[in-house]
Amino acid sequence: MKKALFITLGGIAALFLLIYTFIYFVPYSDGIRSGELIKISHKGVLVKTWEGEISQGISGAQIFAFSVLDKDQEVIEKLQEYQGQYVKLNYVERYATFFWLGDTKYFITNVQKEKSPHVRN
Repeated sequence: MKKALFITLGGIAALFLLIYTFIYFVPYSDGIRSGELIKISHKGVLVKTWEGEISQGISGAQIFAFSVLDKDQEVIEKLQEYQGQYVKLNYVERYATFFWLGDTKYFITNVQKEKSPHVRN
């Protein structure tokens, strides 16, 4: 009985580890998005995650929501600095996410300040 329980629990743990490894290390896609950075916040009750949004249109009709991993402190600092400005974001899209990683499947890996195409000199 104990052996069967041990094998069952070990199998469940191994399956969870395999799924987590796949979701974390195998990206679905990657790309670049540009827009006005309208939100960056550190939110959550039990686990705090960094979440943000950029507006990709003049009217704000298309919002791109994203997450940032805690280990990417340089990206978090740049996002806080560029709040309200036009930015270009490099991201990785994962198949899924876990609540301790972020709310979205899109994780920002780099951010650059850009000149807005809506403002002419």
